[in-house]
Amino acid sequence: MIITTGDVIISDRCIVRYGVRTDGRIFVGEHVIIDGTLEAAHDVRVDVFSAIGGNIQSGGNVFLGEKARIKGKLSLTGDLDVGDSVEIDQGFEAKGWINIRSSIPTIIYIFIYLMQLLKLGRSEEIERILEELEDSQGETIPISETFLFIPNNSIISNITSKVEGNLHVGSQCTVVGNYDVKGNVIIGKHSELIGAVRATGNVLCQHKVKIHGGITATGNINITDDVQISGNISGEEILLSKTAQVRGTLLGRKGVAFQDKQREAAREKVKRFESDVDVVDEVKGLLE
Repeated sequence: MIITTGDVIISDRCIVRYGVRTDGRIFVGEHVIIDGTLEAAHDVRVDVFSAIGGNIQSGGNVFLGEKARIKGKLSLTGDLDVGDSVEIDQGFEAKGWINIRSSIPTIIYIFIYLMQLLKLGRSEEIERILEELEDSQGETIPISETFLFIPNNSIISNITSKVEGNLHVGSQCTVVGNYDVKGNVIIGKHSELIGAVRATGNVLCQHKVKIHGGITATGNINITDDVQISGNISGEEILLSKTAQVRGTLLGRKGVAFQDKQREAAREKVKRFESDVDVVDEVKGLLE
């Protein structure tokens, strides 16, 4: 079970070998496979052709797209909106309204209506409808400040996970499994990864991170203060804190260097001075 806070967004064509529990909402894209149960304190939306291997428990409304399948039981306290040919193997319990949509797509009704308007010569009405449809396509749904996002075509499992994009793990997280990332990796403070990391970009391990495995990257690897790595590290260039612990070998194709905080601070000070950032900060402080 993946346990988190805030909204959860699982993009199209993902495979998740866990269940998901959150105090926010859950959005599942198209052609997604989730082996476990979905538990959300608020709304749950499952798009077309997606399959849920366990139950769905929602404290809000539930939307199920066409051809979606729930192998367990569906329980919700709000309204249920169900598309065509949805399968719920163990039944459902809903305390709100139940809306079962017709198998004929809504676009067909819009097309028929527009044809009738054309016959009546109502061109202004047609233009108004098309403008409204165009405006509605750009509408976005705001998500919570803290959220879990899984990009398209990703695989999340307890053995080997694949991410088609960057991997950003927040602070104080525990993540299980080996991760193959096509992008950069950032692991937040006080987080723990029980597995290895392979990335095509850069890797940053922030303060007091623990990794029970190795790190392999085609880019640079930055190991900061009090980080513990129980494996080998291989990358283009390795920056290593003097307080970090590595129980393995280091291979930096362009070298391995220890971080010097005083040197970095002085270099940052010079950059800020050259770009007049310090002057701007001083003026801002006077104005405040």
